[in-house]
Amino acid sequence: MPNAYTALWTNDLCKALAREGYAGERLTVMFGGPHQSLPSFLRAGVRPGDVIHPIRVFRKRMWVLGAMEVGRVLDYDTVGEELAMEDYLRLIHWKPLKAGCVSEVVVGPPGSPLTFDRPVPPDLLARLTYRSRRGERQIRHVVDGELRSAVSVHGIYRLAPESAAELNALVRESRTA
Repeated sequence: MPNAYTALWTNDLCKALAREGYAGERLTVMFGGPHQSLPSFLRAGVRPGDVIHPIRVFRKRMWVLGAMEVGRVLDYDTVGEELAMEDYLRLIHWKPLKAGCVSEVVVGPPGSPLTFDRPVPPDLLARLTYRSRRGERQIRHVVDGELRSAVSVHGIYRLAPESAAELNALVRESRTA
């Protein structure tokens, strides 16, 4: 069964993507690396078939920016040799996502349109749960429906199935609204 993950994007990245007109474009590529500023999808356990939800924390709220299914996770140094020209052009198009030391590229079929105006409702934020080998945990620092610190979502984390279903529904719902 596929898993779903969140991947925190910085506010600077989101502002740059919005300014450069990426809002509304369907996600097809994401980049990962060895550092905390650009974490590794492989180290997080991401596999083909999984879904990644890029998120942002802004003004004490969590925003889900979209969803993308993982087709392949490739080594950045050899990605040009492994991708068809169409996919390589998508990689170049999404170059603003490439920040810092990149060691891997996640490619997939077109995902949901990228949006910066989809807040996670306070009730969902309060019950959103991540799953790891050590068990499950809810997001820390949620007070009265506000996310007071992004520390517990900084990185790439696997969602519990119920939370994954709710985030997927939120993304689908806003696409049809």
